[in-house]
Amino acid sequence: MMRTLPVLLTALVALTGCTSVVEGAATWPGERLERVLLTAADFPAGVQFDRIVENPGRPDGDGAPPAMLSDPPGCSEGFTKVITATAERGPGSAAKYTVGYDGARMLITVLSWPLDTEALEATAQRCASFSTFFDRGSPAIPMTTTRLDTERPGALVFEQTMELSGSRSSVYFSFENVNSMAVFAVAFPTPNPAIGVKATLPQTFLEATGKQAQRLEAP
Repeated sequence: MMRTLPVLLTALVALTGCTSVVEGAATWPGERLERVLLTAADFPAGVQFDRIVENPGRPDGDGAPPAMLSDPPGCSEGFTKVITATAERGPGSAAKYTVGYDGARMLITVLSWPLDTEALEATAQRCASFSTFFDRGSPAIPMTTTRLDTERPGALVFEQTMELSGSRSSVYFSFENVNSMAVFAVAFPTPNPAIGVKATLPQTFLEATGKQAQRLEAP
């Protein structure tokens, strides 16, 4: 898993922006978001649940490592670019939390605005097979983007897999519009024996994102 961090950490930092993790009561403004957001009570006892609070006044991805080079260009940060291109800003526009299992760490974001799912799907198709590079002189690292089946017909779920030194490692993405809002999430296969609840990817990830999307559907 450690070998995947240069690619996957870039995606995670870009998606979180400049944030700090806090335990306990939420401090986000936006009554609408608070009403639909999952809480620790929605997950099994023992799962790590943390709300993420944005640091105001700093742009998304400030201080994050640059995206890796890729061929075709832009595939290593393709999903992030689509999201930020139409992102709404300001208090009440988004809320985020992390969910930690033994075997998976997820970052789930609820938006008060819809995602451009057509652009996300087009990016996945363009980057169905691509290569990344640590620098211009380094060997190519093969990567694939594969769409996964889901019980929610409106959801776009992708597995992005890296092949390095004979081993494979995957990260999972989910995007879904629900009415005028949206959910997007990323999951990393992260072992953590200190957590007593185990996850199986992508099943546990799909369960979590599906539950969050269903909460948005509730009146």
